[in-house]
Amino acid sequence: MKKTSLTFLILLVSIASYCQTKEISSKFNFDFEGIKNGIPIGWNNFGSPNYTISLDSLTLKSGKYAVSIEFKDGDKDFKAWAFTLPDNYPGKKITLTGYIKTENVTDGYAGLWMRIDPSIAFDNMKKNGVKGTTDWKKYEITLDMNPEKTKQIVVGGLLVGKGKMWLDNLGITIDGKDVYDLKPFERKVFRAEKDKEFDKGSPITNISVEKGQIKNLKTLGLIWGFLKYYHPTIAKGEYNWDYELFRILPKVLNSDNEHTRDDILVKWIESLGEFSQGKETIGKSSEVKIEPDLAWIRNSGFSDDLTSLLVKVKNANRTKEHYYIDLQTQVGNPDFTHENAYSSMKYPDAGFRLLALYRYWNIIHYYFPYKNLIEEDWKNVLEEFIPKFLEAKEETHYTLTVLELIGRVHDTHANIWGRNEALNHYFGLRYAAAELTFVESKPVVTGFYDDKLGKETQLLPGDVILAINNRPVEQLVKERVNYSPASNYPTKLRDIASKLLRTNDSIISIEFIRDGKTESKIVKTYTSKDINIYSKYQVTDTCFKLINKDISYINNGSLKRKYLPEIWKQIENTKGLIIDLRNYPSDFPIHDLSGYLLSKSTPFVKFTHGSSESPGLFTFAKPLNTGTKNKTPYKGKVVILLNEVSQSSAEFHAMAYRVHPNATVIGSTTAGADGNVSQFYLPGGISTMISGIGVYYPDGKETQRIGIVPDMEIKPTIQGIRTGRDEILEKAIEIISPVGN
Repeated sequence: MKKTSLTFLILLVSIASYCQTKEISSKFNFDFEGIKNGIPIGWNNFGSPNYTISLDSLTLKSGKYAVSIEFKDGDKDFKAWAFTLPDNYPGKKITLTGYIKTENVTDGYAGLWMRIDPSIAFDNMKKNGVKGTTDWKKYEITLDMNPEKTKQIVVGGLLVGKGKMWLDNLGITIDGKDVYDLKPFERKVFRAEKDKEFDKGSPITNISVEKGQIKNLKTLGLIWGFLKYYHPTIAKGEYNWDYELFRILPKVLNSDNEHTRDDILVKWIESLGEFSQGKETIGKSSEVKIEPDLAWIRNSGFSDDLTSLLVKVKNANRTKEHYYIDLQTQVGNPDFTHENAYSSMKYPDAGFRLLALYRYWNIIHYYFPYKNLIEEDWKNVLEEFIPKFLEAKEETHYTLTVLELIGRVHDTHANIWGRNEALNHYFGLRYAAAELTFVESKPVVTGFYDDKLGKETQLLPGDVILAINNRPVEQLVKERVNYSPASNYPTKLRDIASKLLRTNDSIISIEFIRDGKTESKIVKTYTSKDINIYSKYQVTDTCFKLINKDISYINNGSLKRKYLPEIWKQIENTKGLIIDLRNYPSDFPIHDLSGYLLSKSTPFVKFTHGSSESPGLFTFAKPLNTGTKNKTPYKGKVVILLNEVSQSSAEFHAMAYRVHPNATVIGSTTAGADGNVSQFYLPGGISTMISGIGVYYPDGKETQRIGIVPDMEIKPTIQGIRTGRDEILEKAIEIISPVGN
């Protein structure tokens, strides 16, 4: 799927919590004249350490200061200056202006950038950035606003690639009016936001896990989540639904029997207020992929009064506006607004741990587009994990329990993301220099994070790891498989491989086989500052080459849309094109490349979207096409290369390129996770995501968990690794030019 650069997104998130001090809250400092400790007041910076940022008093547009960004050395990347506006403002369009001067900008561009969070609008002048050497010139970018949903507006300037750029005299106007003259937007404060009673902890510190209480807690989890998404009053933001859990929970726990419990729940629901009845909103059967799973309302053995009241809520009149859920415009993936992360609670109390389970379980139950592929009754999972969450004794235990729960949805997008300290310490803060990949079901050295440090290990590509710190690999895999969420087993092994040589010690003991002989080594380990642990996934090679005069090759991990018109001149008359998707795309060339490959617009995918009016309902949208009318489509063979690294956007690209009439997909199982991601938080500041929309072939065939199934399964061999061969690429060449032809 189309995404902003992952690195850029992560770094932008890192400044999301940056706050202006009261001292400068009314000062924008767009001209960089306000200085404190040698730094422009209110300004931040982020990006690669391969750049220098400076305050410049010599090269400037006006005043005393400008700022600059200059590439030093190393791999080209980007660096940015950033300023977070102290307030949100009313209006329809916001315009950022600023002066830029450049010197020898190559392999990228200089530009202004502006982002409206969360994911409302973004522009960084990627399509019209400044290149080469230029004098001061005024530039501008304009974004559409949505004040009601805006949490922050961040602006600045950036340099991508090599060279140097200067930035000065920024300005912001909203609907043509200077931001200095505008009053901040007065966002509606919902009643739910005013409820602060349990900000420092719940009153629930200990809960019995005996069978009767587990049943009560399962019932409460089902009803609490159902009301959260179905009750119109809660949708209006009238209740802090997290804290309402802590108010009803003691009453449910203290109920003597099921009849008393049900009476308590009836009174609770009735206290939420009246609402009008609505109409059935289920779509046509041909459009429906998943119907809401609400049969439990009638078959759980609840009292007649409770069952009748829940059915009434189910049939309530609901609108698309909902305090706790929003479906993003055009894309349709869920935005889980107003879900407090409770980041200060590294080890939440029993009440908040139960809240974490209820929140996650119900998000999956009502807004996970692949819930039908979980392959077990999700309601049983709720019951299973209640005692696990309650019995988690400390932070690491709690975090691992969350990770185990996430693993049960079988979605490679679903994991614990970000710098989670508990998990980092659990798996290890230090890394050996060797990269491991499971080949022939065995962990094999396939490369090194750093060539120099790799040589020091005396390990070689093709070495098969048998044991680590005297523990057999099979045992380590068995222990970690439940803590490695993924859509399928090959992708679990992919992620386990990256953690096998992690430790908190300065050395690690490795036993391995080489040439039939068992050997042992003690190798040093390093922090992530010493080695680039993501080098395996960062494509730095050229995006295009001619393997020979008849065969062209594109690496989709480094291909940029802007390169295609020029490189296509060398591709169009070849007999075959190899598209390597064993990577993650750095751009979104899918429609550009398909325009060259295909003769006409062709359907290649269709999506399902959830519903805020009927939570749990997923319906199909119309198929999406790629390609365009083209009198000179590519006549050669197209061979697409895939493996377990091919994930999300890479899988999406493969679906599009596969519709070429002469296409062949080779390789092995992909990660099986497609669809724009939706992020949310769990108590303890735990960040996680799910695939937010369903992605299917035009005929409705599944892609999730299955991945992109190759026409021809080709996997690397240990012998091939030892001899430095790329056996999948070799097979692609053979398909295009068979031996003997």
